[in-house]
Amino acid sequence: MIRRVRLGFVVLVAVLLQTTVFTHLRIEGVAPEVGLVCVLAVAYEDGADSGAIFGFVMGLSMDLFAPTPFGLIALTYAITGYAVGVFQAGIVRSSPFLAPILGGVGGLFGGLVFISVGALVGQSGFLSMASLKTVLIAALYDALIAPLVFPVVRWAAREPEGGGLRDWRALRSRRNG
Repeated sequence: MIRRVRLGFVVLVAVLLQTTVFTHLRIEGVAPEVGLVCVLAVAYEDGADSGAIFGFVMGLSMDLFAPTPFGLIALTYAITGYAVGVFQAGIVRSSPFLAPILGGVGGLFGGLVFISVGALVGQSGFLSMASLKTVLIAALYDALIAPLVFPVVRWAAREPEGGGLRDWRALRSRRNG
């Protein structure tokens, strides 16, 4: 329960940052995908299923403020979260450069999924050099903010130590057993 509240707070803060602060902190007219970086952190911490579910919820929240078809960001974030979650199983977890690398590569992958799916659903101009330039700049920006976002989101995604239902049941069975 506490984990869900913390992740809900992450969604709220990411949407607020995306729609307020980062609208003014653009590079070449491009803002980072704060929500996507949060999804990458959850997928890295918890794996494919959690990455996809959190990605879908985060994406739906971002879709509320986007001029694109509703659900496009949710689908993009869910696919990206799932892919990073599958990929994370083979990653050595001790590199200090992991957050920016995942932020950049995940941002690039997510951006490419976004413009591809957007083009498939009929969004004009999505398959262009301008879109590719935007994706590349956003991926670099995502890599820059990832070291700040990852630790916070990974903390929020962790299960609280002790006090959970499983711990209570285990304690009770030891007393009765």
